[in-house]
Amino acid sequence: MPNYEYRCFDCRKRFMLFFTYAEYGTKPAVCPYCKGTNVQRKIGRVRVARSDDSRMESLADPSNLSGLEDDPRALGRMMREMSKETGESMGAEFDEVVDRLEKGQSPEDIERELPDLGGMADGGGGMDMGDDF
Repeated sequence: MPNYEYRCFDCRKRFMLFFTYAEYGTKPAVCPYCKGTNVQRKIGRVRVARSDDSRMESLADPSNLSGLEDDPRALGRMMREMSKETGESMGAEFDEVVDRLEKGQSPEDIERELPDLGGMADGGGGMDMGDDF
């Protein structure tokens, strides 16, 4: 249905009008509240569907990864965005690490404070967050 949303600059109200495709652009838009013609069409949001491969590819763009080793907050934001894109819960440990990164804590400090990350209780296999980025 060709319904169009408008905003009236005279009375400040929003409204919708129905125009056929032939009428749109030729018939004037008139505010139903104040009968004013000082109106502007509002463009609705556009949603773009992307494949999983496309979303993951954009996250892996090397230009998005530069400087992460020097900025824990940026690393945390990127990790949170990757988690959202996968749509899967990464677990409480992941959330803890990302929260700490977003607060500015360095990966090295996090690894020292949480030596058992990744379920390695022997201390020999903590989560190595700094080398791959």
